[in-house]
Amino acid sequence: MTIQRIRPSSRFCEVSIHNGVAYFAGQVPETTVEKNAYEQTKEVLSLIDQLLVEIGSHKSHILNAQVFLADMQDYAQFNQAWDEWVDVENPPSRATVEAKLAISAWKVEIVITAAV
Repeated sequence: MTIQRIRPSSRFCEVSIHNGVAYFAGQVPETTVEKNAYEQTKEVLSLIDQLLVEIGSHKSHILNAQVFLADMQDYAQFNQAWDEWVDVENPPSRATVEAKLAISAWKVEIVITAAV
């Protein structure tokens, strides 16, 4: 059994790959914590794109997305950024919930699973 770990640290790795499936850690904004949910979502989706390229995959191969919003009042802004980004020919299954995130400035966290 082979498991590939991308960008590991002592606590977690950004992506674990096993049997052609990539399991992503929660992706959160790194530089736009002062921004609104739309801007934070765009940044998080860009981070996901970068990781997908790094593992040789693409957003059209995303199988599932779990979205955590700090406030469901941001749902429309989140969806605006998502709709601009998602591969409309190959949209993943998706769940969106409100959750208290680890850092109060974060408005969104996204976890995906993708085929490699």
